[in-house]
Amino acid sequence: MTDPHPTAEPPPPAPDLAWLRRYVKALDSSIPLPGGVRIGVDGLLGLLPGWGDAAGLALSTAPILYAARLNVPAPVLLRMGLNLGIDALIGLVPILGDLFDFAWKANEKNLALLERALADAPRTRRRSTALLVATGAGLLALLAVPVALSVWLIGWLWGLAFS
Repeated sequence: MTDPHPTAEPPPPAPDLAWLRRYVKALDSSIPLPGGVRIGVDGLLGLLPGWGDAAGLALSTAPILYAARLNVPAPVLLRMGLNLGIDALIGLVPILGDLFDFAWKANEKNLALLERALADAPRTRRRSTALLVATGAGLLALLAVPVALSVWLIGWLWGLAFS
């Protein structure tokens, strides 16, 4: 005989993030320096010319891939990608990029995002969506200025040439 009141399945256990916390610490803050500053393997790799930044970026994708496996909402994943993108883009600038990488700690930011998404997915999703929309609007505004200036310059040059 079947049970007329089937019991609901218990929620899945919270993922064990201990290994990810250790991984992120190794990447961003495992090496203490005088003055209380901590750096990690990711920042040190960035000091290597050529492939160092690419290697650091490759290692830094692990938290995002793990978050995707945990079905974290897409806006949160995109925000995590934005953190890495900022890190990688500014990291291309010699010396300044390396200093920025030591301070930005994209992996720690992404771990915090993942933990917030697991604790309160709807709120984290809303905040991430808002940030992504604001970032997109800002980028569009940045692109609009040179386009508008180019159109104006072409019109001005056209007027000089044919008037």
